[in-house]
Amino acid sequence: MDALQDIMTGHFSSEAQSRQDSNFFHITLHMYPIWKDKDGKWLYVEQASATQQDKPYRQRVYQLTEEDGGLLVSKVYSLENEDKFVGKWQFEGFFDQFDTGILKEREGCAVYLKKTDKGFEGATKDKMCTSTLRGASWASSKVTITKDRIVSWDQGFDADDNQVWGATSGGYVFDRIE
Repeated sequence: MDALQDIMTGHFSSEAQSRQDSNFFHITLHMYPIWKDKDGKWLYVEQASATQQDKPYRQRVYQLTEEDGGLLVSKVYSLENEDKFVGKWQFEGFFDQFDTGILKEREGCAVYLKKTDKGFEGATKDKMCTSTLRGASWASSKVTITKDRIVSWDQGFDADDNQVWGATSGGYVFDRIE
């Protein structure tokens, strides 16, 4: 878990990908540890368009845990009153004033990760993560994490398994910039 948290921590950008492929936007991704005294490893996650850093479109908290057999799990939580957490990844200890009561687990949206030669890779369980965004019924996430890059492919599907949101040709490539 320590190795996974270490390579997930930092500031990432999809700028290079957005310059090569106009189907992808320039997005920033910030992931920083919080709550060092609670079970597992916790990360605050913020994604925003590079031109609107003060208006992230996704704010989450991930809890990294380990299951029997060495399988790592990244549980996904949404935050109450997200607006008061914008940019707070920059202030170490900010989250210490809160407890997990500010979170709501996104049931079925956990990502199950296995160690690889270069890092970690994993995905959500099939059709378990419910979503109502843009007419979706369920969502999937596939992730590859290395020391220099995170590739994240999030997609939403309707009840007939037609894709209604997310990239169609592959995941977003977030290069470490810090």
